[in-house]
Amino acid sequence: MAPCRAFALAFVLAFVLAFVQSPFADPSIHTSIVQSYIGLVFNPLNPFFGDLSMKLYHSPGACSLAVHIALREVGVPFEAIAVDLAKHTTASGGNYFDISPRGYVPLLELDDGSRHTEVAALLQYVADLDPAQALIGAPGSARRMAVVEWLTFVGTELHKTFSPWLWHKETADSTRQAVKDRLATRFAELDALLARQDYLAGEYSVADAYAFTIVNWSNFLAIPLKAWPHLQAYLKRVSDRPAAQAALRAEGLLK
Repeated sequence: MAPCRAFALAFVLAFVLAFVQSPFADPSIHTSIVQSYIGLVFNPLNPFFGDLSMKLYHSPGACSLAVHIALREVGVPFEAIAVDLAKHTTASGGNYFDISPRGYVPLLELDDGSRHTEVAALLQYVADLDPAQALIGAPGSARRMAVVEWLTFVGTELHKTFSPWLWHKETADSTRQAVKDRLATRFAELDALLARQDYLAGEYSVADAYAFTIVNWSNFLAIPLKAWPHLQAYLKRVSDRPAAQAALRAEGLLK
């Protein structure tokens, strides 16, 4: 634990003890008081306790872009470290397998040194760093259920349909066509939804950062999207957000 937060936690514990022992204390509000102060201490967006420094290992345009966008949306401090996935080396020349045994991105290293992977899991973690949880919704809420549902859809129906099949030259033509046909079905579904609303779960969420990242691979793979104008407009809408613009520019995908 970082020294500043350790000191702050000690302060909070002292406050709580004093409050509980006070003759004016109302036991019914103990829980909310404790939760509020602990949230203040451990909130990485708090400038006084802002000693949190995460590291995001990413590769330009890869699925890690979704986490990159989410981190910028939330405004949490982090260090972006580029990874060459062909050579499995970091920007400094280090062996990326020493950091991530699986060798893929994204990987998020927290300030306690722990390392975590998997896009959908990281997006939920990052969204929860915002006390308002605006990008995901509160636990148990209908909004959170909808966002997690779309995160899962993107991961299983889009991400793992694009990858690995369309990224490898050795993929058989018949397989490549079958994959494109499956994507066309999903694109049509998304297009119909986005004709009625701006974002997947109604309001913008981390699911949109993920969907944008994956569907945008169509541009890298020369898959035309003209048949789905609402999906095209959606990609533009997400990419125009300041956080997305900043992430795309940082990864060299925008000039």
